[in-house]
Amino acid sequence: MTDTSPHIQSSPSAPAEQFQETVPLTAEHLLINRRPEPAGGWRRLVWQLSGGRIIPSESASEVERRTLIAQAQTAVASGHHRIAVMSLKGGVGKTTTTVALGNTLASLRGDRVIAIDANPDRGTLGIKVKSETAATIRTLLSEAPHIVRYADARAFTSQSPARLEVLASDTDPAVSEAFNAEDYRTVAGLIERYYSICITDCGTGLLHGAMGATLELADQIVLVSLVAVDGASSAAATLDWLTAHGYSDLVKNAIVVLNAVEPKSDVDVALLERHFNSRCRAVIRVPYDPHLKEGAEVDLVRLRPTTRGAYLRLAAAAGQAFGLRPDRSN
Repeated sequence: MTDTSPHIQSSPSAPAEQFQETVPLTAEHLLINRRPEPAGGWRRLVWQLSGGRIIPSESASEVERRTLIAQAQTAVASGHHRIAVMSLKGGVGKTTTTVALGNTLASLRGDRVIAIDANPDRGTLGIKVKSETAATIRTLLSEAPHIVRYADARAFTSQSPARLEVLASDTDPAVSEAFNAEDYRTVAGLIERYYSICITDCGTGLLHGAMGATLELADQIVLVSLVAVDGASSAAATLDWLTAHGYSDLVKNAIVVLNAVEPKSDVDVALLERHFNSRCRAVIRVPYDPHLKEGAEVDLVRLRPTTRGAYLRLAAAAGQAFGLRPDRSN
């Protein structure tokens, strides 16, 4: 009897790979109408009135915000990333920038972010968050041999509502010892074990003891400048010095923050931006904000939306370097 049932034949020339699914089977790809819940404005009103059934398309600003957040959340490829925040002049908002950047990154990421005060004398980083301990970077150094787990290191830090941890320096210059290169290397080695990102608030001098080690270990720098003639000149001179002393790679990858500490200025900010853009990777304008003028704790919630947006752009610019694997030969 002849078999008339159909036979299913596979073509010997068709590789098995062509039948493999190439689209990830995730909710993001499989579920329709999966756009994020609108944050505000008329889009959120439409979403609420429709019972969540209608989600209008995102605006250009919302798309940009999501992109910036994704950049700030870039995984640290090397396991640990060091950012040095510096300026040649005092009073330009360097410490405020350190804390605002750290708060922004910590609020968006799931890993640990810490800011440390590497000023050679009295630093002010510790007053930018609510103090949880009297410990300082000096007491951490004295207890370094006994720090063997994260909980040990956490005992020396204070934490902001955004989850940024801060390791302060001594506030009394009479009891503060010189913080040198060896001290910084010891602290940096401890921090590297337990934190993904370390933001160092540097002193204002380029020649003090800790600065050499800070620059040698830094993966990138954030250079803070006032929106003023003298501030811009000092920032440019800092870049010149770094280039002349073998740190040209840090200069090319640097982020310059143009910090407005007064409501109005006659300085041509666009011209400053063009100058530093020609020398560095990114330039971020931070507008005047009355909350920052207080000089106290930095609370992201109390910042104006434009200021929060500026620090998000700063965090995103910093995040663009997190995926690199720098040379750890130092």
